[in-house]
Amino acid sequence: MTMTHQARKRFGQNFLQDGPVIARIIEAIQPARRAHVVEIGPGQAALTTPLLAVAKKLTVVEIDRDLAAYLQQKESAQFKVIVGDALKLDFSPLSQGEKLTVVGNLPYNISTPLLFHLMQYHSLIDDLYFMLQKEVVERMAAGPRDSAYGRLSVMMQYFCEVTPLFRVPPHAFLPMPKVDSMVVHLKPWTHSPYPEVKDFGRFSRIVHDAFSQRRKTLRNALSQLAITLPEAYAKKRAEELSVAEFIELANNK
Repeated sequence: MTMTHQARKRFGQNFLQDGPVIARIIEAIQPARRAHVVEIGPGQAALTTPLLAVAKKLTVVEIDRDLAAYLQQKESAQFKVIVGDALKLDFSPLSQGEKLTVVGNLPYNISTPLLFHLMQYHSLIDDLYFMLQKEVVERMAAGPRDSAYGRLSVMMQYFCEVTPLFRVPPHAFLPMPKVDSMVVHLKPWTHSPYPEVKDFGRFSRIVHDAFSQRRKTLRNALSQLAITLPEAYAKKRAEELSVAEFIELANNK
């Protein structure tokens, strides 16, 4: 399955074209073991073609209608194409009692909101394998007191085990991005190491507000929230709190 297509800036398209990198990603995913692989942004089918060769069931989500039209010519009982925006897609109907394995070379301009969107469906997903901007992966994997540690770190680690796999240089893509990329494996927790969040909206708001003013102490950063801060936390900054401590803060009203 090969095609030529002019990359469109509005969709953040950088097409993967490096054979050894593609082979490493496929080896990590192990598509033959998966019940249902969902690929976001198949582009020119660099991953789609090897996935289709072995996957039991493959669904791709493509916003670019020209690329989608080409892929639709290959549809079968095994292979389906959804034309649309993954940010707005309800992934629930795709599951049908099977766990989904979600993969993709994600456009940099939507990667963070898409990760948050997908976490709504974490209970339906067994694994996620994504190519992302290296800086985003470093933020996802960072721990307290690391300069990269922030809202994305806390929220993603609450839902998943985050494992950076390998770096991908700009020349692996056409057109070449200006930054390095990285492949990451996200494994939604089956037995979470963290307590369950009682009120997810409250937890999300606390994390958001704490890091939006990360140089302030939590007493000042969270002053707009109805929250009783233990003295041990009040003088700390957001980057000093672990995921478990943010959960404790949110659960203790």
